[in-house]
Amino acid sequence: MALKLNCQYLSDFVSDKEIAALQDEVNKAHAFLYENKANAEGKDFHGWLTLPEDYDREEFARIKLAAKKIISDSEVLVVIGIGGSYLGARAAIEFVKSKNYNLLAKGTPKIFFLGNSISPTEISEILAVCESCDFSVNVISKSGTTTEPAISFRLFKNLLEKKYGKEKAASRIYVTTDKAKGTLKALADREGYEQFVVPDNVGGRYSVLTAVGLLPIACAGIDVDKLMLGAADAKKAYEKVSVSENDCYKYAAIRNALYRKGKKLEMMVCYEPDFTMMNEWFKQLFGESEGKENKGIYPTSAIYSTDLHSLGQYVQEGERTLFETVVAFNRPKCDIIIEEDEENVDGLNFLAGKGMSFVNQKAFEGTVLAHTDGNVPNIIIEADEMDEYNLGQLIYFFEKACAISGYILGVNPFNQPGVESYKKNMFALLGKPGYEELAAVLSERLGK
Repeated sequence: MALKLNCQYLSDFVSDKEIAALQDEVNKAHAFLYENKANAEGKDFHGWLTLPEDYDREEFARIKLAAKKIISDSEVLVVIGIGGSYLGARAAIEFVKSKNYNLLAKGTPKIFFLGNSISPTEISEILAVCESCDFSVNVISKSGTTTEPAISFRLFKNLLEKKYGKEKAASRIYVTTDKAKGTLKALADREGYEQFVVPDNVGGRYSVLTAVGLLPIACAGIDVDKLMLGAADAKKAYEKVSVSENDCYKYAAIRNALYRKGKKLEMMVCYEPDFTMMNEWFKQLFGESEGKENKGIYPTSAIYSTDLHSLGQYVQEGERTLFETVVAFNRPKCDIIIEEDEENVDGLNFLAGKGMSFVNQKAFEGTVLAHTDGNVPNIIIEADEMDEYNLGQLIYFFEKACAISGYILGVNPFNQPGVESYKKNMFALLGKPGYEELAAVLSERLGK
């Protein structure tokens, strides 16, 4: 395995005996996934578990062909989706390529992600970009009626049809939706859009290794075969139930042990800015899976050393309710050697001849020691490098750890009932038919 769980900075916070004491609860969580599915909450959404091995090979081939076409005929790809329908793909592209992908892209289209907000400013800017170049759209929605992506798709569909005519526009629209039902599925059937499937048994936040994530990822020139291989190897590695033999289960157990000791916040940390969107993907995965029934660890994130100059003081000396999970890479994507300066105005000649990766590593080492001294537990997840194979392993590691951790916590890690509350209120306030009674109540509460 390219991944390794490093627990050397946890001994003052969680003992091996305390982790081992959670084995029975881990056994029960494991059984919910493999042996006792009939009694497992969320049992209909376990499809991600075997996905790295039993994915649809025919659709996978079509994804690669569609990506090849988009690369050949489009300067821009607009990906329209929200939550799990965009976070995984964007995280993967920035992880493997760069957070500056659109500035550096050569031979592949610029990729813009929309439908994840209702900002007219953001949408109008990308519309302006697409007016003067060849572009395609990948709209991702199980139903086709989620407000944010539906608005964006309406606008970009209209622009495509105005620019190319209805028939040619149809060849530039790629739909990832339900295999059998929904308004988006019906529209795609009627207009002849190429379609890919959001599997029924894979929830949105677990869907990055389906067509939901794979089509945009492939359009960025990323090797999706290596991505799936990494996930498949992780699947095999994390099947043992013993926490002493399974780093994934051990991480889930450690999180719960810390939670029971009052550590209510988990800060996902990396020293590479290209990990920023992986942090966002992590926050949705764990926040939406565990935050139920007034339970759950609150997921937050930081990029060091940047955020050490804004959050560092709080982490070091604020309320002692958090722990950090640091993803560290053994090899950077590239390195820069610091040269000697004759005047040494900045006093940095002591670093002459050393790589910036060396400085970054020492920043990590100094920080983890300072934070643990300040009573902040640190879990370290070590990976080899920021490539497709390591990413596949990280994705599967976190997905499975999240499922096990949620079951240990005693919640269903595959639903999100709380997300619907804001939607109902928004629909009512927007005047959607069928919400008139709720609209009246809300208007009174708002003083309108």
